[in-house]
Amino acid sequence: MEQIKREIAIMRLVRHPNVVELKEVMATKAKIFFVMEYVKGGELFAKVAKGKLKEDSARKYFQQLVSSVEFCHSRGVYHRDLKPENLLLDENENLKVADFGLSALPEQLRNDGLLHTQCGTPSYVAPEVLRKNVYDGAKADVWSCGVILFVLLAGYLPFQAENLMKMYRKVFKADYEFPPWVSNDARRLISKLLVADPEKRITIPGIIANSWFRKGFSKPVAVLVQESSSVENGDEDEIETDGNFEKETMTISSSPPPFYNAFKLISSMSSGFGLSNLFEDEKKTPIFTSKCSASATLARLESMAKKLNFKVLATKGFKVKMLGKVGRKGRLAVTAEVFELASEVTVVELSKFAGDTLEYNKFYVEELRPALKDIVWTWQGENK
Repeated sequence: MEQIKREIAIMRLVRHPNVVELKEVMATKAKIFFVMEYVKGGELFAKVAKGKLKEDSARKYFQQLVSSVEFCHSRGVYHRDLKPENLLLDENENLKVADFGLSALPEQLRNDGLLHTQCGTPSYVAPEVLRKNVYDGAKADVWSCGVILFVLLAGYLPFQAENLMKMYRKVFKADYEFPPWVSNDARRLISKLLVADPEKRITIPGIIANSWFRKGFSKPVAVLVQESSSVENGDEDEIETDGNFEKETMTISSSPPPFYNAFKLISSMSSGFGLSNLFEDEKKTPIFTSKCSASATLARLESMAKKLNFKVLATKGFKVKMLGKVGRKGRLAVTAEVFELASEVTVVELSKFAGDTLEYNKFYVEELRPALKDIVWTWQGENK
């Protein structure tokens, strides 16, 4: 379970043109399914298995590999199992890094800022990892990048022996030889990558500054995915301090509604398997599927609010905020957000962002649910 949680958390953080994207997470009560970006070109390993690559081709893939690793490291993510089998190619022959199952988030760092777990594939693993020492995940990835570059240019592994222990000895000493066709500039870079002492090993910025690496290099544009923040706390403060809420605002959004994450829907239905724990702990919120389109559902929610003597504070996109009467802890305020599951199937999440919880629960059971029964297909998370 911890490994699944780690992989999901990492893939949610990473959005880079050279990293395979996690599109969706779905689950039954017994199984979890990852929907990944479809990468048509297969493994880079298949190309290498046919023989060495031309230097320009090897450089292009290495540039894309280093760009993806640099971005992952900037997000506190270390791959730790980089190898050609985990490097895929899209239809345009661009590299995509896959398989984050062995990655390490910052939570796995101890107080010294170093990693303490051994993993990865022996032929590509840094000597400090094989020694089972504490190690810097970023420096270990740099070593693996060096092995990959050697393989791309040479067509075979730099460290080979008749048994594992002899191979380990070669790795510990960084004992390898270049084939005659590898250029001097490429040799100089690899010699800085495959350094047994991690403190003397070249860094990612050093690689990017290297003249061989920079030839024809164009840095890809990455997207930093921000962690979602809670809007409710800010809304609650605003309700308590600002009395200017009598103005009623009703706006039907012209932009498309947000698409509902299938993981959330399935996890809300699957009370027998606590899938929500794979992410952060979240408060349970009432969720229902609507028979109507997103726009029609939004209009129905605003109409319901007026009938129940709620003021519509604002409608931003497909999120309605409604202000009720004054209670024991100030005014009751409710948020309803509409998501699109299909063209005529929508999901609505309801939540309280101000007021007394007991009053909200009573309002939800006695007034809100009956008022919406004509558009509700089913309420999620309920045992039939």
